[in-house]
Amino acid sequence: MARATNSVKRNRRRNKILKMAKGYWGRRSKLYKSAKETVEKGLQYAYRDRKQKKRYFRQLWITRISAMCRENGITYSRFMNGLNRAGITINRKALSNMAIEDPAAFKNLIEKAKESLNG
Repeated sequence: MARATNSVKRNRRRNKILKMAKGYWGRRSKLYKSAKETVEKGLQYAYRDRKQKKRYFRQLWITRISAMCRENGITYSRFMNGLNRAGITINRKALSNMAIEDPAAFKNLIEKAKESLNG
């Protein structure tokens, strides 16, 4: 009886990895072993960075809000505390966009936050 080789499955598996490695430089895109190592590492980075992307955007929004707050004489933490006390619930992404696109409205929010802190 002839030996079963499972060659179709093996070739598909190899071709899938080599297809994912397209665009890599040199043997990383040509040789299976090098391509497999590089693709696996790339997938690990992609998984990690999908999580980090959320952190980085939140950090950016907070930096923008903080800069606008300091221009108007209040710290970020006091501003957020004032908004919470005033019962204003708006997320940081929207606050960041407001600080950039509509500074007058953002200034009104700062005034309301200051009032709620004092009162």
